[in-house]
Amino acid sequence: MSGIFHEAGFWVAVSFVLFFVFFGRKVWAPITTILDSRAARIRHELDESAQLRREAEQMLEDATREREQALVEAKTMVEQSLHHAAVLAEKARAEAEAAVERHEQMARDRIAAVERAAIKEVRQAAVDVAIEAARGVLGQSLDQQKAEALVDQAIANLPTALARRAA
Repeated sequence: MSGIFHEAGFWVAVSFVLFFVFFGRKVWAPITTILDSRAARIRHELDESAQLRREAEQMLEDATREREQALVEAKTMVEQSLHHAAVLAEKARAEAEAAVERHEQMARDRIAAVERAAIKEVRQAAVDVAIEAARGVLGQSLDQQKAEALVDQAIANLPTALARRAA
C-alpha cells in the first residue's frame, strides 16, 4: 500500500471532494447567487449600453440629417443671394445708363437753348444793323413826301404781313 495513499495529490483531491460533499450546498448557493447577480448586472449594463448605442446612432442620424438640411438651406441662401446681387447689379447698371442718358439729354437741351439764344441774338443784331443802315440810306435818299407814302403803304400792308407771320 505504498502507492496511491501516500501521494499528497490524492489526499488533496479526496479532501476537495469531501469538502464539496459536506459544504457544497452551503457554499454553492451563495456563489451562484453572487454569480447570478453579477450576470444580471452585466446583462443590465449590456442592455443599457445597447440602448445608449441605439440612442447615439439615432442622434448621429438626426445630426447628419440636420447637417444635410443646413447645407441645402445654406446652398439655397447662397444661390438666392447671388441671384439677388445679380438683379441689384443689373438694376444699378440700368439706373446708371438712364442717368447718363438724362444728363446727355439735358446737355443737348442746354446746347440747343444756347444755340437758339445765339441765333436770336445774331438776328436781332442783324435787324438792328439793317434798320440803322436803312435809316441812313432812307434819310439821305427820301424826301418828306416819299417817306409819308412809304409809311402809309406799310400800314396798309400790315394786316397781310401779320397774317403770313402767324401762319
